[in-house]
Amino acid sequence: LTMTMLCFTALSVTREIERGTMENLLSMPITPVEVMLGKILPYVGVGFIQASLILGIGVLLFGVPLRGSLAMLALLSTLFITTNLAIGYTFSTLVQNQLQAMQASMMFFLPSILLSGFMFPFAGMPIWAQYIGECLPLTHYLRIVRAIMLKGSTLENLQYDALALLTLMLIAMTIAVTRFRRTLD
Repeated sequence: LTMTMLCFTALSVTREIERGTMENLLSMPITPVEVMLGKILPYVGVGFIQASLILGIGVLLFGVPLRGSLAMLALLSTLFITTNLAIGYTFSTLVQNQLQAMQASMMFFLPSILLSGFMFPFAGMPIWAQYIGECLPLTHYLRIVRAIMLKGSTLENLQYDALALLTLMLIAMTIAVTRFRRTLD
């Protein structure tokens, strides 16, 4: 989910810049925020479908329990998807072409996999790696998914990780809008 969401937005925006179709968008009476939301919102649906398939396969095929609220999981999954899309959009404003966008996505994806607690126990990592891991959306999402699915946690128990995802999303969107305006004006 992380990799596809990052790559989708990073590549789609840089592709439009390379082909020159972004100038057509900018000639319209819309703000950079509206352009960003127009680029991100369709991929939220794609990400939600992907997350639903992953969850369905996990529960039906592998027997993973779902002890918590499915609605809460869906809501926080949407937040995670949007955060990754915002980061991908930010990458697209920082790079010059599609190859650089793909490389930036991979440079973000690999630490996410290694330092989030996905492959190795988070508590067993060195402190410096834990600090880096706290800045990655996947770390917080893994905690959310594990807490909802295995423990039946509520939003009260997940406030820290939900706020961390929201903060990362807002930071990425702010950088993207600022850079978008600066690079295409």
